Amino acid sequence: THFKITSYNRVWIPDEGQVWKSAEITKDFHSGDHVLELLLEDGTDLLHPVDPSKPKLPPLRNPDILVGENDLTALSYLHEPAVLHNLKVRFVESRIIYTYCGIILVAVNPYKQLPVYGDAIIHAYSGQNMGDMDPHIFAVAEEAYKQMARNHKNQSIIVSGESGAGKTVSARYAMRYFAVVSKSGSQTRVEDKVLASNPITEAIGNAKTTRNDNSSRFGKYTEISFDRRYRIIGANMRTYLLEKSRVVFQAENERNYHIFYQMCSCADSAEFKHLRLLSADEFRYTGMGGDITIDGVYDKKDFEETRQTFSLLGLKEDFQSDVFKVLAAILHLGNVEIRSSGDDKSSLSDPHLAAFCDLLCVSAAELVRWLCNRRIVLVAETVVKPVPKERAAAGRDALAKQIYAHLFDCIITRINTALQVPGKQHAFIGVLDIYGFETFDINSFEQFCINYANEKLQQQFNLHVFKLEQEEYMKEDIPWTLIDFYDNQPVIDLIEAKMGILDLLDEECLFPQGTDQSWLQKLFNYLEANPLFEKPRLSNEAFVIQHFADKVEYQCRGFLEKNRDALYEELVDTMRASKFSFLAHFFQEEEQSRAASKGVKVKSARPSVKPANKQLRTSVGDKFRGSLSLLMGTLNIVKILNSYTPIDDFEKRVTSSFVRQVQSFLQEYEGATQLMLDTDYRFQVTFPFCPSSTALESLQVPSSLHLEFLTRI
Repeated sequence: THFKITSYNRVWIPDEGQVWKSAEITKDFHSGDHVLELLLEDGTDLLHPVDPSKPKLPPLRNPDILVGENDLTALSYLHEPAVLHNLKVRFVESRIIYTYCGIILVAVNPYKQLPVYGDAIIHAYSGQNMGDMDPHIFAVAEEAYKQMARNHKNQSIIVSGESGAGKTVSARYAMRYFAVVSKSGSQTRVEDKVLASNPITEAIGNAKTTRNDNSSRFGKYTEISFDRRYRIIGANMRTYLLEKSRVVFQAENERNYHIFYQMCSCADSAEFKHLRLLSADEFRYTGMGGDITIDGVYDKKDFEETRQTFSLLGLKEDFQSDVFKVLAAILHLGNVEIRSSGDDKSSLSDPHLAAFCDLLCVSAAELVRWLCNRRIVLVAETVVKPVPKERAAAGRDALAKQIYAHLFDCIITRINTALQVPGKQHAFIGVLDIYGFETFDINSFEQFCINYANEKLQQQFNLHVFKLEQEEYMKEDIPWTLIDFYDNQPVIDLIEAKMGILDLLDEECLFPQGTDQSWLQKLFNYLEANPLFEKPRLSNEAFVIQHFADKVEYQCRGFLEKNRDALYEELVDTMRASKFSFLAHFFQEEEQSRAASKGVKVKSARPSVKPANKQLRTSVGDKFRGSLSLLMGTLNIVKILNSYTPIDDFEKRVTSSFVRQVQSFLQEYEGATQLMLDTDYRFQVTFPFCPSSTALESLQVPSSLHLEFLTRI
């Protein structure tokens, strides 16, 4: 192919410092030339080498008249430097943080409060079309609300992006929009309760990381329910994979969950004397990251807000008191010193141990016994054997993590109960705020799961932006050149397919002698041919995955333990025997859910052995894979609007009695247009006239019939 690029065209060239630099072509370039002669903006000349055998020319720059567009799809050239430059111009020159990319809203985190979220602005966007106003999170929320009300379809808003991109704040504003435009009118002020859940979930599920001062360490899908008049009648929250390891370990310059620091800031108040709290830097679980404060964050003030929102949700003083007792007990447990192997007596005098046992009403002797020893069941007898100091410390930390996870689930359950209002849900809008893609100096099991979740979300994004959109063009016979978009299914397969990373991890967890190192060796053996998987050059204790966003190196240490998430049965029994019913209930529920799966009680003498019955002890990775799959199912059902009964299934589903019933139903109303139903040609069923909003719902629809293929006009 012969081609020519004329001078005066402007291009973007890669640059180590600025990522992309703008340059002007000074001499016509013809195919076969070895260099492109350029003039940089600072006046220096540059010869840009080009390989004539496979010429890869730098991306062309958009004309200045297009720069600053509020929709990226309006640019002539749409590639990485064009997108970055357009966002930069809007942000730096006009302080605008929002830009559309077709149906997607791109938000740049300004790292400060902007005055663009008041009620007046909400009302300005209410009822407007998405393209008529400046790009804004409120425009997206209005679009979802309008689609729900007009098309009677459930909606989802997916907020995704890297860690620290501003997802949690965006989700919060979307929810605030719905609360303002759909006032319930009732005395319960349910929309206030929906918003009030945010400070609590952030206190117990967010923490400071090196990337973000308020990083969500769990995923959250909030379903906001609306009645027939499209007013909020309640909400429900589903949570995903809380980062439990943070309770017992934080990297340098990171913090534990906000709630611990909020409580410690009130250690001196008379109300909390019985909790025997200290300053956060005196507890191991809150002081190990170094700095216990965050610039601009006042833990004491935030604690007041957390408590007020507990009360607003109807979670009374006694419930709050129980929660604080458990949180304080976790902090004391972290300070319990394990002195030497099997030395029960010296450990009993520990003041933090006494505080833990007093607060949670558990036997100190039993707790020390099962932290320092383990029971081994042999054929003829049962032996109690001391465990090494490291194993005892790991047991203590595992107990702390388990208690916190139960407490987290309990609070979420109580919030959901508070957010349920009597009344039938007519439709819902889901808001997904899930942890962003992240890569740290040391990446472990948590980052692996977080990045796996982001791969699944990226696939949804690709599906809706490229795949379905292009199918729509083809269906309408619109001339269209197919865009070859990056499909990240191969990296998802690498993680979740048969004999993928998660499968090999679960298999290794079955072996009593399995170690992180032996698992890593299996990964190298089975997956070395996969182009997305690498063995790092300088380490035998890590593996590398090429994700859609970046290459990430994961340290294998801790993967097996975190995936097994096992706790010695003897420690669980000690908690279950607590006289503090709030705590005992956590562990009784655990026992019931295990027993319910197959009616078997597992002996925990060898906690690393997974029972043959897979359901009984599901690994963390397996549970997460399942919950992600459910989530993607929800998002798919919500977002694919053209789904209707497959043609070959149509006649089997629509019974003649159902057709007669619908016809007689519509004929009762004067002037009702005849129901159009043609089973010979298998058209979609359409109701050209619907006498009232209840008409469709009051039909006795056969349960086998999926209503997606009924279109209301």
